[in-house]
Amino acid sequence: MYSEIHMPKGFKCAGIAAGIKPGGSKDMALILSESPATAAGVFPTNQVCAAPVKVCRAHLAHGQARAIVMNSGIANACTGSAGMVAAKDMAAETAKVIGCEPQEVFVCSTGKIGPQLPLDKITAGIGTLFESALVEHVQDTAEAMMTTDTRPKVSVAEFQIEGRTVKIVGFAKGAGMIEPNMATMLAYITTDAAVEQHALQSALKRAVDRSFNRISIDGDQSTNDTVLALANGAAETRIIAEDSHDWGVFEQALEHVCFELAMMIVHDGEGADKFVTVNVSGAESDADAELAARAVANSMLNKTAWAGRYPDWGRIMDAIGYSRAKVVEELVDIFYDETQAVADGCSSGVPQEELIKVVSQTDFAINIELHIGNGVSTVYTCNCTEEYVRINY
Repeated sequence: MYSEIHMPKGFKCAGIAAGIKPGGSKDMALILSESPATAAGVFPTNQVCAAPVKVCRAHLAHGQARAIVMNSGIANACTGSAGMVAAKDMAAETAKVIGCEPQEVFVCSTGKIGPQLPLDKITAGIGTLFESALVEHVQDTAEAMMTTDTRPKVSVAEFQIEGRTVKIVGFAKGAGMIEPNMATMLAYITTDAAVEQHALQSALKRAVDRSFNRISIDGDQSTNDTVLALANGAAETRIIAEDSHDWGVFEQALEHVCFELAMMIVHDGEGADKFVTVNVSGAESDADAELAARAVANSMLNKTAWAGRYPDWGRIMDAIGYSRAKVVEELVDIFYDETQAVADGCSSGVPQEELIKVVSQTDFAINIELHIGNGVSTVYTCNCTEEYVRINY
């Protein structure tokens, strides 16, 4: 699928089967910059965080990185002091192999919470990753990140700075435990642009807020969420900052990659077969609109109704009512796409068959107008089917 995509200049990557997962599927990945890259990161707000998240937070203070090394199959979360030792050993071993300092290596893990990492397999895998890393190994890298994902997720953007082509390549994994609040969600963004560190951190946070923080699959946040960005300057342009002439072009490309990856995650939601956009407008504030939109998107009653092609707008009214957003029942209008189901807080009288047609689609929107103020918000979500239960029991 991604065999024709190459990494940005100065980057190589690899994905291998190190024996962490049963069945011989790929379970370790490496992203390597040939020179020190400016680094930025966004991490979960969960009070229970995996050891690799803690290591990444500490290493981000260094401001530069050479590599990201990750494993799938085991999350290295809730593993105590032994888990911290394992995460630090992953960084140290990778640093030794590529010839840099441990704080220049980010480590990530995803998978089952609780088990300890098999360090013998991790150590052997790091050496194999380094030996096999190539600019064209994008597909292998994306596959190695997967857990319950049904397909790898990669996004690419190219643009011009000073007449030179600059590239961004982003990877993501995630299909369940997705309610990022920065899921078992990981994303890595690489670019050969030269970007000032503070500017890259600010741009990444804004891009995450407009993409990964706009999605929800099951309302469950994870212990391991990590979004990392590396900019190595190999395109040989001047260093760009937020006041640079080219800043808007870079930030737009970064947001495009993050948004596309986020949408791929929702479309690959565990057991899901419907993509649902929840739009709330007319709220007292954007924060209130956010509360209402998330309540609708995360309601299991709504998700199962969508799975059954059952347009039960009463469940939507219920969700916005308990959302803690200011709601005046008699002012609420609700539309399924353009078909109005609720007018002034009551049934619009539209035939049920018209609403069923909308929710029978694989992609539709729930549009909610509160008629109180100017606050707006959008959350991207999916339905919940029996298959979700089978995947997670």
